[in-house]
Amino acid sequence: MVTLAVDAMGGDQGPRITVPAVLQALSARQDLRVLLFGRQQEIAAAIDSAPYPSSDRLQIIHADDVIGTAESPSLALRAKKQSSMRLMLDALDEGRVDACVSAGNTGALMAISRHVLKMSDGIERPAIVSALPRRDGRHTFILDLGANVGCDSEQLHQFARMGRAVARVLDSLENPRIALLNIGSEDSKGNDQVKLAQELIRADSQLNYVGFVEGTDLFSDRADVVVCDGFVGNVALKTVEGLARFILAEIRSTFSSDWFGRLLAWLIRPYWRRIEGRINPGHYNGAALIGLRGVVVKSHGNAGEAEFMQAMLLAARYAEKKLPEQIEQEL
Repeated sequence: MVTLAVDAMGGDQGPRITVPAVLQALSARQDLRVLLFGRQQEIAAAIDSAPYPSSDRLQIIHADDVIGTAESPSLALRAKKQSSMRLMLDALDEGRVDACVSAGNTGALMAISRHVLKMSDGIERPAIVSALPRRDGRHTFILDLGANVGCDSEQLHQFARMGRAVARVLDSLENPRIALLNIGSEDSKGNDQVKLAQELIRADSQLNYVGFVEGTDLFSDRADVVVCDGFVGNVALKTVEGLARFILAEIRSTFSSDWFGRLLAWLIRPYWRRIEGRINPGHYNGAALIGLRGVVVKSHGNAGEAEFMQAMLLAARYAEKKLPEQIEQEL
């Protein structure tokens, strides 16, 4: 049995999305148990109106406070000790749950996670990591995706070491290839921060460094782990997701424009589902904050029910893999 703590109040729509997603996840996995943190009255109303049956594996933990999406992380850390997000993380620190999931304020989630769970030895800051699909059927792990707007070269080196551990644990890669995201593949390109990070990573005998890569290489097989600061990583990720949604919408619109297109869409439906499953950003929702002594998964704030459920299933997988402990051993 895997026990998740879920921040019911996080995200753009709060319990209207998180509660049905939790019920759907409990129906999908019989070995899952959930502690749902938030305002009990709102959660109960969402359960009553959800299209999925309730479960005896769901427990509601009332929380008076909610951390707003625009709230200052430092203020949230000091003043919101009874918020749904804080109580969720306290439950993880106390060992009552195996992992946490929230679609709430990213800055607050990172600040409170660092304070409550603490960092692994040798790591200064957590990083958000996610896996992108690539042409050879494997994944490219990219970090940081927004936890740290600015990073120095030493922190990028630490991200590379954590990324190596993630790829070894999750994709069973013996010696994953590490790259730095840059504006060009030549050694002369980039700012001083990236150039110095390259020297540190290249000098680390444990890392299989393959050089700089560009944004066009993220879906190729040039590297297994791509490292960047959170500003660059978040812009790259949002651009990729926006382009994927645009392409999917254009294809749907084209096939539904006339009767022949609809007929063709019906004929190729099995192939279309396979393609959509590979490139739909919603199927990859959820990114882990690594470097912490606990599994914390951040969902997009605008995630729908199916997307939030994906983040929950990802958190369960990371908990089963004991990802924080494995990263500490690798480091």
